Amino acid sequence: MSQPEVLKRVFGIDLGTTYSVISYVDEHGKAVVVPNQESERITPSVVLFDGDAVIVGDTAKESARVEPHRVVSRVKQHMGDPNFVFEHEGRTYNAEDVSSFILRKVVGDAEVALGETITDVVITCPAYFGTPEREATANAGRLAGLNVRAILNEPTAAAVAYGLEQGSDQTVLVYDLGGGTFDVTMIEIKDRLIRVVCTGGDHRLGGALWDEAVVMYLAEQFREQTGEESDPLDDPEVLNDLALQAERGKKTLTQREKAPFRVTHAGKQARVELDRAKFEEITRHLLDRTVELTREMLDDARAKGYQSFDKIILVGGATRMPQIRDRILSEFNVEPESYDPDEAVAKGAALYGLKESLQQGVQEILAASEEGSATIAGDDGPIDLAEVPEAEVAEALDRLERQLGFTLTGPVRELVGTKIVNVLSKSLGVVAIDGDRKEVVVYLLPRNTEVPFERSTDFGTDAEDQQAVDIRVMSGERDSPEPSDCQEVGVATLNLPERLPARSPIRVKFAITRDGRLNVTALDLTAGGAIDVEFQTEAVSDSEAVEERSTALRLMTVS
Repeated sequence: MSQPEVLKRVFGIDLGTTYSVISYVDEHGKAVVVPNQESERITPSVVLFDGDAVIVGDTAKESARVEPHRVVSRVKQHMGDPNFVFEHEGRTYNAEDVSSFILRKVVGDAEVALGETITDVVITCPAYFGTPEREATANAGRLAGLNVRAILNEPTAAAVAYGLEQGSDQTVLVYDLGGGTFDVTMIEIKDRLIRVVCTGGDHRLGGALWDEAVVMYLAEQFREQTGEESDPLDDPEVLNDLALQAERGKKTLTQREKAPFRVTHAGKQARVELDRAKFEEITRHLLDRTVELTREMLDDARAKGYQSFDKIILVGGATRMPQIRDRILSEFNVEPESYDPDEAVAKGAALYGLKESLQQGVQEILAASEEGSATIAGDDGPIDLAEVPEAEVAEALDRLERQLGFTLTGPVRELVGTKIVNVLSKSLGVVAIDGDRKEVVVYLLPRNTEVPFERSTDFGTDAEDQQAVDIRVMSGERDSPEPSDCQEVGVATLNLPERLPARSPIRVKFAITRDGRLNVTALDLTAGGAIDVEFQTEAVSDSEAVEERSTALRLMTVS
């Protein structure tokens, strides 16, 4: 009887807009964060270019004040954007490249701290990321030399960490306000089930916008006090200094009623005192938007039969602002619970990675045993552990315990059998021609559809003797039929045989994986021609390009 491979430890990485975190599950079954070499548990997602060297973290963040042209911040907001390019010393870097340096920093520091090589990771992303952003995130991991086991939604990761500690069935809202993104997600937690009901959000709405509002206010106060006509925000060094002051001031206002600032520009100086009431006034429109998005998500949930929820949990560093808690309580009459704001996502990703590894190990043990083979006879795919007697799974986990050399706690054992169900955050469809000869988007996969899922729809060719059909894949937030209201994911071309009549049937099938990756198949039903692509968009490099690019980027040192 063959032995299963030794399980690799899978690390969870919260690749954040403003800060990133790495976590793993220790020998006691507890998710723990690995501090960086500066002994900090979170690492600023800021990159400083210095020749062939790259510096990530606090040093890069401080350098933004004096060398903004060499620094990249908030690159996560550009993931999946084909137009984003950062140039330095004649070289160009896209968002995936820059993100790969952040990943190399947190992974490299963790390797030093733990004395082991890290290869397998689960990386998180906003629930509201679409196909291009998810693929770009996965590619960033590959560029960093990592085996990306999954791209996991941030609220789902937080729910895994939270749900592991819960003893009762409940429906929770995860209100996740990070440095650059906002997600709000309804999640049902039951025995052996974590189900995402629906999700909403805005991946450009985050705590950094609260900082920007403070910066604008400080510049306005400077002009009023000094009479200076030139705008301090036009000076990159002043702008970066104000951004750093704004972030510190925001944190001060979380604890105190007032925060002091100093603005220096064009040889003049202004002292500004900002109190909490004024801070909340100048940022109220941002908080309003999170409430609006939450109400939209609740409408979607009601349409799926979920009329109420039990708890609201706050995730993300920006939820520490007192205005968040106060507003949620007044709007929804529920006292929100703060749940490990900076670390819950990374810890949940690590737990998810352990779950995947243990499931794989259990399946290998069951497949290798005569008893296990009988259980799954005739099944060529992965074993559905829900169909396996609990005693067999428990015995396999006992063997894994002995192999790994540590105890799998009760909650971790339960996680192995827990089913995690995600939903699609944006609708996906194709562009077609309607009866009025107008381009419209026909959606095959609606928002908040549980994944994995697939669906086929038949279309017709537009003209007689048409040589090819372009399958233009679109994603939309509110199911508008107008292509201009959607984002183009990419285009696939199906070549057609000669002399096909108009309206010849073409079958298009969309299949979405559990981590949000799209596979599109188009079939010419007349002659049998077909295409089958796992969607690569112009925003995302293909596997060969990633491998080639990775080799070049790995020559650069990251610290």
